[in-house]
Amino acid sequence: MIARHSLFAASAFLAASCLTPASFAQERSAHEQQARDIYANVIAIRSARGQEKVPEVVDYLVGELKASGFSDDDLMVTDYDSKGEPTQGLVVWYRAEGEPAEKPIVLLAHMDVVDALAEDWVRDPFTLTEEEGYFFGRGTADNKYGLTNLVQTFIRLKEEGFEPTRDLVMVLSGDEETDMVSTRAQATYVAETIDPAFILNSDAGGLTLGTNGEPLDYGIQGAEKTYATWEITVTNPGGHSSTPRKDNAIYELASALKAIEAYDFPVRYSELTLASLEAAGRKRLDKLGLAMRAFAADPTDADAVATLRADPSLIGQTGTTCVATMLRAGHAENALPQSATATVNCRIFPGVTIEETEATLREVVGNEEVQFNLISDFPDSPESGMREDVLAAVKAALAERGVDVPIIPHMSAGGTDGMHYRNLGYDTYGVSASASKPNDTYAHGLNERVPVDSFYGGLDHWYVMLKTLAGPDA
Repeated sequence: MIARHSLFAASAFLAASCLTPASFAQERSAHEQQARDIYANVIAIRSARGQEKVPEVVDYLVGELKASGFSDDDLMVTDYDSKGEPTQGLVVWYRAEGEPAEKPIVLLAHMDVVDALAEDWVRDPFTLTEEEGYFFGRGTADNKYGLTNLVQTFIRLKEEGFEPTRDLVMVLSGDEETDMVSTRAQATYVAETIDPAFILNSDAGGLTLGTNGEPLDYGIQGAEKTYATWEITVTNPGGHSSTPRKDNAIYELASALKAIEAYDFPVRYSELTLASLEAAGRKRLDKLGLAMRAFAADPTDADAVATLRADPSLIGQTGTTCVATMLRAGHAENALPQSATATVNCRIFPGVTIEETEATLREVVGNEEVQFNLISDFPDSPESGMREDVLAAVKAALAERGVDVPIIPHMSAGGTDGMHYRNLGYDTYGVSASASKPNDTYAHGLNERVPVDSFYGGLDHWYVMLKTLAGPDA
């Protein structure tokens, strides 16, 4: 049995370095150049919803993997219908020699991206551009860096003749940014046929850099909020606007939305979120930093709760949130509305179910005439406990990188492929090689970018982790 590690004690003390954007060109090693080529080629493929380009990514990666020594038996391409659009998934086995010493490790990345329009960007979003110490392009951060890093690590290890002591299985999904049809199917397949010891996700976690580019901490994603969306609707017979009625559908819907707006979901916390807030609070001496530390010490501190919940970036760390995001109502300017509908999106704290959240919303609205229709179908996402072997592998990777920072478990407000594996009972950890300043990558936004030094500085990350977890000395 693997011993669990206290999240508050999870830290690495290694040799320090500074990860700032490069201001000059460097001569690159063969594996660094190979990684850059893979990065450029996958970014050049517009694998966004509506483009049907994910199979091109798969074809390219299969060619690169086979050229490095992976056989047809090591590769499995699967076809999916992502709500009317074809996409694919790719599973790659790096098999143990002889009888595996331990259960497999599954590694995650996704091949699709959020779309980008060239006319909105300063540079072509589907051309890897190196300028000002950054790599620019759609997917440079989310998640074609993770994709590149995993693929180039498998190729590098294969070409070096590395023989793992346990199976390593890379699972690449094709519609993580939209419907996650491929993700769900792959997660079920993994559970039924591979049954790994745990899951490592390249699409979360990573190094946080300060304003001067110095590493501050390394975050391991050990939890993510469950995503759920409802349409709430009020209907009635309507009528002529010259003869208004008291039960106007728009007014009734507005009352329901105001009730939801006014409601504060119960304060919730876990060892993971308390550790994260305590560590973040130590970095700042302002009111918000004091509130973070106060909440970590005492989650019943009403003043700390009020301060955190007043900040949009932190309210989600203290419990479930629900917010109205879309409206539609009425059919003519001179007619009473026959229906009014609002879309309400919730990010649900781990340990709370979607059903419990809907029951709470119904109680808050307090009107049985308001109809609730769950239009999302994402699973509940429980928290993963930290494993000492995973922490040790992260520490080893940071040591190779020359970084001296604490390792901080954290919870993501957004969702990744990892939620589906957690839902099936597998501990799943976001352990990306990325390194960036907060809000500096513009993932999903305009001019997405990654520091050049961080790109190259992270190329040994998975190489070291996999050797630590599956090497002969593991």
